[in-house]
Amino acid sequence: MTPVSRYAASSRWLHWLMSALVLLVVIPAGIWIAFFEPADEAFKMRLYNVHESCGVLVFVLVLIRIVNRRLNPPPPLPLDMPPWMRFVAHANHIGLYVLLVLMPVIGFLATNAWGFPLSVFNVLPIPSPVGKDEALAKVLSFLHLCGAIAIGLMILGHLAGVVHHTFIRRDGLLRRML
Repeated sequence: MTPVSRYAASSRWLHWLMSALVLLVVIPAGIWIAFFEPADEAFKMRLYNVHESCGVLVFVLVLIRIVNRRLNPPPPLPLDMPPWMRFVAHANHIGLYVLLVLMPVIGFLATNAWGFPLSVFNVLPIPSPVGKDEALAKVLSFLHLCGAIAIGLMILGHLAGVVHHTFIRRDGLLRRML
């Protein structure tokens, strides 16, 4: 087993905070909204607000993560890791970062295009950059759905990589983030 260096503490904290926020709040709320739309209008609006507000938090946190990654580069991958595996790992990480930036933006613009303003946790209003435009709202909502599917697949791929490195390769890669 190759010794593995760890990510900086700030990187680890941001990773786990964002993971919890996305996996425990944003994705479940998005699925609930899309597939199990509540009949109670007030509850539905609260659910939308939680999903959208946490999306804003994800956006801010991912920007902080990008700056943090520049200040604290990730530790090197194990030397015995095949080039194709390195490529897949890097592509998945880049894809996750791109989607974690784009998804909140597209969701916010879709919300605005449907004619709904966003007030983060009903406290901080965010100005609407687009007016009500149903045609644009449909396109943005479709893109948001496609992004949700893509990010879900990338998260599954990321988790599959964790399982592979932990139980098959047994190279201790998971310890980098613990």
